Amino acid sequence: MNVTLTINGLTTQACFPRKDIDQLHLPLLQHFSALHRQQNRHLIVFLVAPPGTGKSTLSAFWQKLSCEMPELVPLQTLPMDGFHHRNDWLDAHGLRQRKGTPETFDLAKLRDALLALRKPGSRWPEYSRTLHEPVEEAISVTAPVLIVEGNWLLLNEPGWASLSALCDVSIFIEADPDILHRRLVERKIRGGLSPQQAEDFYAMTDGPNVMRVLEHSQLADIRLKMATDNGYQKSDL
Repeated sequence: MNVTLTINGLTTQACFPRKDIDQLHLPLLQHFSALHRQQNRHLIVFLVAPPGTGKSTLSAFWQKLSCEMPELVPLQTLPMDGFHHRNDWLDAHGLRQRKGTPETFDLAKLRDALLALRKPGSRWPEYSRTLHEPVEEAISVTAPVLIVEGNWLLLNEPGWASLSALCDVSIFIEADPDILHRRLVERKIRGGLSPQQAEDFYAMTDGPNVMRVLEHSQLADIRLKMATDNGYQKSDL
């Protein structure tokens, strides 16, 4: 199924195998809808994965499906990128070059925002790809099911580990590190870096982030695996 999605304000094309839609995506969304109806309040789902697994595209696709199918409860994607510290803070702490690692996020602010999702009328920050800064309260939280997506939401390290208690369902996408290496280097080349610059960036930033997510995340309620055809399947682990 070919779809047009809007991710971080940019339009992108994506393709999801029909078998995955029928056997994986729709059953998951039906599960979320049933849980929401049982609880009769916002359902908070953590979607966690290393860089390069397509989690932002996947959550945008789920949002599209949920809004197009009347039997499903609508969901909304809330990326955690808006909780980056501002660049002046990163510069003052010598962390600008490590932007994207857990140390560059405002964990206390993220925790407060997750707690606020239980209340009506909450808002969520957004990361501007133009300003390269977070924009406060840019997203109005309106949907009954909320997919909070990011790399570090299940990180089993001090401070971060307590976040898992703030969700109703957690999902983790695992993937072969070699496949992620190739995808992330190709992404940087498409963005204008030379092959060597892309490899250097992977060695310094993306690669360590991939392994930190894969090796130091808590066990999720639902585990998916990125398939070789860029689809997803339920993990046996």
